[in-house]
Amino acid sequence: MAERGKRTVRDLRRGNRASLLRHLYFEGPLSRQELGRDTGLSAGSISNVVGELIADGMVEEAGAVESDGGRPRILLQVAPGYGYVVGVDVGETRVRVELFDLALTERAAADLPLSDSGHDVDHVVRLALEGIETVVREAGIDDREVLGVGIGVPGIVAQADGPDAVPGDGEGIVVHGQTIGWDAVPLGRLLRAGTALPLFIDNGAKTLGQAEMWFGAGRGSGNVVIALIGSGVGACVVTNGKPYHGASSSAGEWGHTTLRVGGRTCRCGSRGCLEAYVGAEALLGRWPGTPEGVSEETALAELLAAADHDPEADALLAEAAEYLGAGIADLINLFNPHRIVIGGWAGLMLGPRVLPTVREVAAAYALHHPCAQTSIELGRLGPDAVTVGAATLPLARFLDTGGERPVGLPAQAEPERQGDPGALRNRIARAVR
Repeated sequence: MAERGKRTVRDLRRGNRASLLRHLYFEGPLSRQELGRDTGLSAGSISNVVGELIADGMVEEAGAVESDGGRPRILLQVAPGYGYVVGVDVGETRVRVELFDLALTERAAADLPLSDSGHDVDHVVRLALEGIETVVREAGIDDREVLGVGIGVPGIVAQADGPDAVPGDGEGIVVHGQTIGWDAVPLGRLLRAGTALPLFIDNGAKTLGQAEMWFGAGRGSGNVVIALIGSGVGACVVTNGKPYHGASSSAGEWGHTTLRVGGRTCRCGSRGCLEAYVGAEALLGRWPGTPEGVSEETALAELLAAADHDPEADALLAEAAEYLGAGIADLINLFNPHRIVIGGWAGLMLGPRVLPTVREVAAAYALHHPCAQTSIELGRLGPDAVTVGAATLPLARFLDTGGERPVGLPAQAEPERQGDPGALRNRIARAVR
């Protein structure tokens, strides 16, 4: 038996596979020589591990480049079609589900409005399961090709831990979503009853943050705060390249920091929260011109257009910019980030108009030295970045384990044949019963 804490040959092999797979994923295509240079592994290790990854179908050749005086060097990349990942964004007005290949190219998508049921737990679970089933079927793939489903939700996500926790199981994951009326909702267990696919669940702002760190405005920096501004407000705090979760995974609830004692009532029940001044729901609730019967996205677009000729709308946006700048100054003083990235559908809509004011206000309220070293910019991945970020949850585990698939998930019997509406209805009914 191996001594506790001592790495075995299997551990070393797995670590080498993970190192090469991650490096190829983020920096490829690369040659074997470049992999050796970048990872520090020996030529023999590179040859053995690359051979394994190619044999497993995870890595493929991607052309060749000329070398100095020798044979052309073969370039390698992670094979996009080796597997697929699903991202689910439980948003304020809809559940959006997307299926991606390993290059995060969208292969299928489904938008399911929350309708009058709002965030009723059974309703959300039903929509998520229907969306997952739909995108897998439309992509024409088998469940066994799906490496996992990542789900971004509003609120605090308490992850299952301990020696018996199985990655991708989902059992034991509980969501505390005060603003949507969720109190210790066993979301992992409810979803697990309706699908045998590996499940990974996290806060939506944190999934947005991971997407921007991997592919967007946060890439290349280890200390970043990614702000999500939608109907509500949240943040992902990244320190030394890793999201900070806190003692119970509630770190990043920036929208519920108090900017004004005794101020406006927030939907969380407290008063004076940042969200009550800059969240889209709060902004539209204070504008008399908000049209009825339209989406928040449409209403916010009308507010922005009206601000060019309506003094009241202009004043409302100016106030929001000042509060947002003050809130960002707090982030600068607390975390000293290299960058602050503003994302979320509302943040991206508001950004072009309010960003200059936000920068000025942040500079006025923050300490001068850290503020001078912090850039404030908009996210680069668009309004669906939460869905992309959710898909990175199973992808991250795939890369970190050197391509291992989650094993030991609860048995659900053999999954029903795809495309069978009756089987889908039965599975969903069991999940929400």
